[in-house]
Amino acid sequence: MKNFLMGTVALIALGASVPAMAADLAARPYTKAPAYVAAPIYNWTGFYIGGHVGGAFNGSNGFGGTSDNSDGRFLGGLQIGADYQFAPNWVVGIEGQYSWVGSNNTNVAFLTTPGVTYNLNQKGLGSVTGRIGYTWGPALLYVKGGYAYSDYSESLVTTAGSVPVAFAAGTKHDGYTVGAGLEYLFTQNWSGKVEYQYYDFGKTTFTTPVALAGVSSRNDEHTVKAGLNYRFNWGGPVVAKY
Repeated sequence: MKNFLMGTVALIALGASVPAMAADLAARPYTKAPAYVAAPIYNWTGFYIGGHVGGAFNGSNGFGGTSDNSDGRFLGGLQIGADYQFAPNWVVGIEGQYSWVGSNNTNVAFLTTPGVTYNLNQKGLGSVTGRIGYTWGPALLYVKGGYAYSDYSESLVTTAGSVPVAFAAGTKHDGYTVGAGLEYLFTQNWSGKVEYQYYDFGKTTFTTPVALAGVSSRNDEHTVKAGLNYRFNWGGPVVAKY
């Protein structure tokens, strides 16, 4: 009986001490789940200026019955523009561009009319275009199109003795252009691009002499360019929202 009473007292004492021991244990600290940090997306929004070099190639086969010089010519120039990024992977923009054209004298001899030569003296190509593109990471694939201008003079020349005589030719300096390209951001402020651009300025039609009246040819050109832009970005990289 004595042992039974002592065991009962010990059991009661142990039961009374368990809650106190549990109260003395520190509460488990609450740990907040780590926040998800979205990867930054390069920001194309802002103004830019830059330069380009490349080549220009005549698109038409010249006038019927002629010997046409359609070799490629070097070009180089400047561009200025602005882009806006939205949605967040789409980019729209506008760009003004001017290219000086080298080796710009094109002389076409009329094989069917000996002694008559057509001369095109082209100084440059200009354009104001809109563009839209899709970006992933630092790359932007885009298409463009808009107004084009060709800075040139042209004449039709024949030889009367040793004196060249110029004849009137219908001219058209205004036209349209379309193109496509790929641009890449090396840093947030510097980008490089390669692009193809097609220019169409309508037709040149001769009104005199009588032997060539009504003869015409399309004035179009293909160009390939590589360029470098400095970008004045607004607000740094865009962060994707999830």
